[in-house]
Amino acid sequence: MKKNKGPFPHVFPNIKDWKIHKLHADRANFIKAINEEVFSRYKNKSNEEISKLIAKTIYSERIRIKEEPWKVDPPNEKIFWGKISKNLILDQDDEESKIKNLTILKKIIHRYSEEIVATFNESTFEFARKFLRVLFGRLLKTASSRNLKRIWGGKHQLADKLKVHGAAEEVRELSKIGTVVYVPTHFSNLDSILIGYIMDQIVGVPVPSFGAGLNLYNTGYTAYFMNRLGAYRIDRRKKNPIYLETLKVNSKQSLERGTSSLFFPGGTRSRSGAMENKFKLGMMGTAIEAQRSNYQKGKKEKIFIVPVILGYHFVLEGKFLIESYLKNTGKEMYFKYSRDESYSFRKTMKFIWDTFSESSDINLTLGKPMDVLGNFVDKEGNSFDTQNKKVDLKEYFYTNGEIVKDRQRENEYTRRLGNKILERYYKDNLVLSSHLVAFVAFNILLAQNPNLDIYAILRLPPEDYIFPMNEMKKATEKLREVLYKKEIAGEISLTDEISWEIEDLVKDGIKKLGTYHADQPLKINKKGKIISEDFKVLFFYHNRLDFYDFANSVKWKAFKLNEV
Repeated sequence: MKKNKGPFPHVFPNIKDWKIHKLHADRANFIKAINEEVFSRYKNKSNEEISKLIAKTIYSERIRIKEEPWKVDPPNEKIFWGKISKNLILDQDDEESKIKNLTILKKIIHRYSEEIVATFNESTFEFARKFLRVLFGRLLKTASSRNLKRIWGGKHQLADKLKVHGAAEEVRELSKIGTVVYVPTHFSNLDSILIGYIMDQIVGVPVPSFGAGLNLYNTGYTAYFMNRLGAYRIDRRKKNPIYLETLKVNSKQSLERGTSSLFFPGGTRSRSGAMENKFKLGMMGTAIEAQRSNYQKGKKEKIFIVPVILGYHFVLEGKFLIESYLKNTGKEMYFKYSRDESYSFRKTMKFIWDTFSESSDINLTLGKPMDVLGNFVDKEGNSFDTQNKKVDLKEYFYTNGEIVKDRQRENEYTRRLGNKILERYYKDNLVLSSHLVAFVAFNILLAQNPNLDIYAILRLPPEDYIFPMNEMKKATEKLREVLYKKEIAGEISLTDEISWEIEDLVKDGIKKLGTYHADQPLKINKKGKIISEDFKVLFFYHNRLDFYDFANSVKWKAFKLNEV
């Protein structure tokens, strides 16, 4: 996998030229356009359908207010929904009643769109950019303080720790001629911020708009910045159709106006540590809708889809996520639960410190860019099918010589796009040394306990087991042979460290894997023995490579564990 040198100069140095800036400079008209489109999708329904829709929305909102109140919620929530309930007309089908109910519907849509659409403030963004640059720089400098030559030599660059691989140059060119949608894997609450920072400061393209959970706005400082950095707000407590439709139209309208965006196809962080294999396609469908709508309006600009694969040696919320996953899948077989502390400032700073310390880095891979149907595109934005034949994307939206909306067809296109993104996730996934040693160690543990299910394995006392270095080296060497074949076949990507001398590779993986967690998934103790202090967290990192069927590619029973 090609590693980009970076950082690159910005393709649009003036922030005022960014589409996200222009979008929010016209916020009032943007919200108006959202309101009108959402309303148009309901206005032709019967009064009975409209009144039932509103009644269900009122019911779900009252339940939310009572059972899941948040500090960020508007203080007049009860009053608003009380008035809506009082004015709603049920069991009448005359035109006057429909007009009154449609007026109520407009108020609900507008309330939702005002909540969802944030703002983008240039001065706030500039401050955040400088703050992060100084913060990361100081952390790097401090982390390097054990080696004075690194401080004064200037070699310990930020780009050396935030490594960008893959199609950076292609993305830069495509951002000049169309709208780029980034679709990343999702492992941490820091993903959006890190991707935005890397795209801005290293790849040199405008930051994308992204959805931020409304719960992040509960904290004053967080709310201040999130409100002004172009992140649209998502309230995952709200499941009613009116809210979800408004959320989708916000995305569609933003893309139509050329604003680059970031969607997490998996919808939420990976609890197991594995890459996503199932997608929530709703938001991705808005990219296809926006492309068709642009063609209907006579616009030629294309929307480009770029898979993004994040590679962490350790994940801020790793322990919480695997506990949550095991609780959900194991039910009564697994009952321990830990609290998500990813919002702790202290925890976040420790994560950043450990990432920028001498022993770690974050890898971001920009996969092969595609159009909204999953056809690969070149730097000029031309689409090519699986036979490498140039195709005209617009033709996919015609019916009887006219570009028309076809919900069934576009749903099928969305599923097709989802499959293409998933395929690129696994082919462009970059295997890190930490992923490799975690996978090897846990498979040896599984093989030596063939009669135990996964929950029994995870209840084994880690202090009773030693992973002999010779066994780890031999097993890693066997798996590396498989990885090389996969890489040649274009089925996976490898970091340079994978080709190191085998003992150096194993030690590097263990060192980077154990940097952050208090109870380390793998470590070399004072006696020089490889041990684990937490099998659950080891399982979490093992899962990153679980999709590839490597468990059946190596005879794991041939490798032994030592019992203490």
